Amino acid sequence: MALNFEAVKVSLKQDRTGFILTLNIHPDEIPEDLLRDFVGARYGVAMVRINDDETPVDYTVKKAGMLCRTRDFQVWLQDTGHIEKISESAAVRAVCDICGVTSRAELTALNDLFYKMVDEYEAWKKTQPF
Repeated sequence: MALNFEAVKVSLKQDRTGFILTLNIHPDEIPEDLLRDFVGARYGVAMVRINDDETPVDYTVKKAGMLCRTRDFQVWLQDTGHIEKISESAAVRAVCDICGVTSRAELTALNDLFYKMVDEYEAWKKTQPF
């Protein structure tokens, strides 16, 4: 059963075992199961940042920009025949062509072609020796 609630990030720190995220949850929002669970219980977490108007923040454009600057992604685009010469600008053009947009700014989380491309790139990366 999934627990749904809104929370505010209070702090993020690191110790020898990983990162410690502290959230502030309003008393009316906290699920009873979360209150009753033991300290150290493991959770699979999915979080979506929300804007002031309650809409989710879309990181697709940011992710596309980060990928286009990544040499491994550029190599994948070349290996798959999407670009001839490795460069950020060639990667940007290829992403736009693959996703059917004229600029990365047009990408949204609803662009299935973008996420299909990312999945293919991630699968390719797992096969590489680096």
